[in-house]
Amino acid sequence: MSEFVAPSVIKSDSEWRAELTPEEFAVLRQAGTERPFTGEYWDSAQEGVYECRACGAELFTSKEKFASDCGWPSFYAPLADGTVRYLHDNTLGMERIEVRCTACDSHLGHLFKGEGYDTPTDERFCVNSVSLKLRSVEQQ
Repeated sequence: MSEFVAPSVIKSDSEWRAELTPEEFAVLRQAGTERPFTGEYWDSAQEGVYECRACGAELFTSKEKFASDCGWPSFYAPLADGTVRYLHDNTLGMERIEVRCTACDSHLGHLFKGEGYDTPTDERFCVNSVSLKLRSVEQQ
């Protein structure tokens, strides 16, 4: 796993609660998960940059997004090294790799490797739509 880098955006739970919806807080700050096939971006093909909904850090782009049919937005790589960090996750009785925003330490989703997708990395960053905000090409 990657070396821990202290977040640059630090807020109390009460500050996060004031800025985020209850669903956003549950996912981003408490490592929850939205239901599959319900999120805003799971099947979006719109071009742009996906930012952390909590702090606005740029995390992924539509160029690395692919259709995995898993019910959540899937990316084969982050925008750049160091934009996300990884943690071991043993919840729910399975071994997984949690993905968090490096800038604010918000939960984004999980990383799965070696599933056989025809992508350059054979990795699937399975990210909650509620953790992201798309800045479309038109907005740039």
